[in-house]
Amino acid sequence: MTVSSIWMTEPVFIYPDWPAPANVHAASTTRQGGVSLPPYRAFNLASHVGDEEQAVQQNRRQLREALQLPTEPVWLEQVHGIDVIEARGLNNTADASITTETGAVCTVMTADCLPVLICDRNGRGVAAAHAGWRGLAGGIIEATAKRLCQQLDCQPDELMVWLGPAIGPQAFEVGNDVRDSFINIDADAERAFVANRPEHWMADIYQLARQALQRIGVDAIYGGEWCTYNEEGSFFSFRREPTTGRMASLIWLSE
Repeated sequence: MTVSSIWMTEPVFIYPDWPAPANVHAASTTRQGGVSLPPYRAFNLASHVGDEEQAVQQNRRQLREALQLPTEPVWLEQVHGIDVIEARGLNNTADASITTETGAVCTVMTADCLPVLICDRNGRGVAAAHAGWRGLAGGIIEATAKRLCQQLDCQPDELMVWLGPAIGPQAFEVGNDVRDSFINIDADAERAFVANRPEHWMADIYQLARQALQRIGVDAIYGGEWCTYNEEGSFFSFRREPTTGRMASLIWLSE
């Protein structure tokens, strides 16, 4: 895809292909659409990356209108941690949010990290988590699932999860420290790493996420087939371009 084809009037979204209840709505943005100028071209939704604030706000308006969102998304101040908050809470410094309220839009922003969207099979609650490797190793997925299950009084096997666009296993090179942090949690994590050069490994963040979910009893796992690094026409990538925009992954409940 050429750079010129990115400049589109209408945004392009990815919608989860999963058997979620009809009242659960979810989408992930691409970089297509929007008004941001290079290097943020074009549908950047982050206000913390150096883009013009006016462009970000116009992109966010376009997001709300295109998806017909019921309310303003809950924009988190993400810190690569494992804190989970209630959407519409007073403190938005966290890497995941959950809600059982109709109309609250749980949202995470990414540009290589893994967006994780969660709902229960009965459509009573939803969650969105931002899983970079630090958060993933720290337990952000487990913490989010546990918090949602506590809220709903359900078991993890009643949840379903969609893994949105993240850096793929052919592009995510890490060192021994990252690999060891996962293997120290679960020896089976070794299967998610392939030797690349001395003391460096290609990591499969999707497989690591699936392993984390399966350890707590979640088997309904969908998505996980993109590469933000290699699919330049569709996605922002911090590893490819350190000065870049952010996509958003959103999930909410309707009546």
